[in-house]
Amino acid sequence: MSALARLGLSRCINAAGTLTRLGGKPMAPDVAAAMAEVAAASVDIAALQQLASTRIAAALGAEAGMVTTGASAAMTLAAAACIARDDLARMAALPFAPPPDQIILPRTHRTMYSHALAAAGARLVDVGHNDRGTGAGVRGLERWEIEAAITQATAAFAFTATDETIAALPAIAALCRQRGIPLIVDAAAQLPPRGNLGRLLAMGADLVCFSGGKAIGGPQASGILAGRADLVASALAQQLDMDIRADGFAPPPLLQRIFARGIPQHGIGRGFKAGKEEIVGLLVALERFAAGDDASDDAACEARLRAIAAGLAGLNSVRTELVAAARAPVLAISVDPPGRAADAVVRLRAHDPAIHVGERRVGEGVLLVDPQSLLPEDDALVGRALRTALAA
Repeated sequence: MSALARLGLSRCINAAGTLTRLGGKPMAPDVAAAMAEVAAASVDIAALQQLASTRIAAALGAEAGMVTTGASAAMTLAAAACIARDDLARMAALPFAPPPDQIILPRTHRTMYSHALAAAGARLVDVGHNDRGTGAGVRGLERWEIEAAITQATAAFAFTATDETIAALPAIAALCRQRGIPLIVDAAAQLPPRGNLGRLLAMGADLVCFSGGKAIGGPQASGILAGRADLVASALAQQLDMDIRADGFAPPPLLQRIFARGIPQHGIGRGFKAGKEEIVGLLVALERFAAGDDASDDAACEARLRAIAAGLAGLNSVRTELVAAARAPVLAISVDPPGRAADAVVRLRAHDPAIHVGERRVGEGVLLVDPQSLLPEDDALVGRALRTALAA
């Protein structure tokens, strides 16, 4: 009997993308095998994170890197690192450290995930307006607004990377560098393209946060924090188990500068500890992902989506379009009247096994099929279920 069956669970079919609520992207067999192998062993976690730093740094063109328990955890650790730096007393004081404790965040970059920055004790300072987003005007964030917001209490600047915002990254990075404040970039879902692994750091980010369980295909509870070695070291020092005797501990190279001053207490990141399984799984998945090719991946996905679309031909008031989305090709299925889309979502969820499709545009009468987490052997089943749900 399978583990799912023993637990009384049923799998679902994910045609909605690399969503956390659906478990992210299924892991490749070699990733799962590596995790199972290390699960049966004991390893020095500090040494393992040092190895991870070397591997991540090479893949991203960074000074250093570490494995976190997701992109949100990476953001909290990034904020903690920028506030505390290598000051052991400030590490111990978080989340109530005195200034500098402010992180500047453009209003157009504030999301639900901005709470991850505040979780470290950061006071978020909004700058700019959302006139473009609301249609109230044409102006965006001005340089003088950022400069006016930077004070002695400023610990960092936070930037949410999207296809719309990324063009502004070099200019903001240059300003932050000029004023001596680190720039944290939330790039949780900015893969693919694979080039973004190193692109954001090359554009001036001091720290970048990626999800490990989305496009990379690592464990769902994994992420990457990479960038400046001094800041990554601070984040790692605030995550590791520090219940150790100082005279019996040889810190890895990444931590030697901080530990020369003493051993920190358990830090604010202790609740985000990455297990040996997540660290090894992420490294194997990153190696696989970095060696891949976006063009061939997209071509394979497009062929699969065309086959699903062909199975919907002839349905009344149903139109399909292959959309070259930024992350991966997506099949957009438009229906009339629009209410049929919401009804189809309910029918697909009631299918055995339950089928999830992208619901971002359901209000417009559009269903989205994202193949990133859809197993190829389930394509035909999804096609038949879509046809049945839309024909009802």
